[in-house]
Amino acid sequence: MKKLFLTTAVLLTGCTAGGTLQRPIVDDLYSERADGFLNPEIKMFFGKSDVTGKNLGTYTANKRTNGSNKTPEEACQIAFLSAVKSLQNRAVKEGGNAVTNIHSYYKGVPQWSDATYRCEDGHIITAVTLRGTIIKM
Repeated sequence: MKKLFLTTAVLLTGCTAGGTLQRPIVDDLYSERADGFLNPEIKMFFGKSDVTGKNLGTYTANKRTNGSNKTPEEACQIAFLSAVKSLQNRAVKEGGNAVTNIHSYYKGVPQWSDATYRCEDGHIITAVTLRGTIIKM
């Protein structure tokens, strides 16, 4: 029984162990999948931005997707676009028209970049956490 448990634990660990990917924002933001999915009325500014307006609050979007039968890149793109869409939806709800200072925020640790975002690929579950400030320009 012990042997079966250890073998199962090793196999499960191997199946779920993924890694951190740094994906290009531009590639995924302007992908075919993003076309028609994202709201073109809500402007998005990644990294530390000097765009100003009425601050309507800072929000976090943590989105996950099933990574099974997907490449890590595809799973990351899906989770990323879902997180961006979530921030856009929050902007609409709060009366804003832009999201600034968007950055990765995995486990509460900010990672600022205007070129890449952080994606945690666990092969079975893939996650992207973004944080941004909603403004009315």
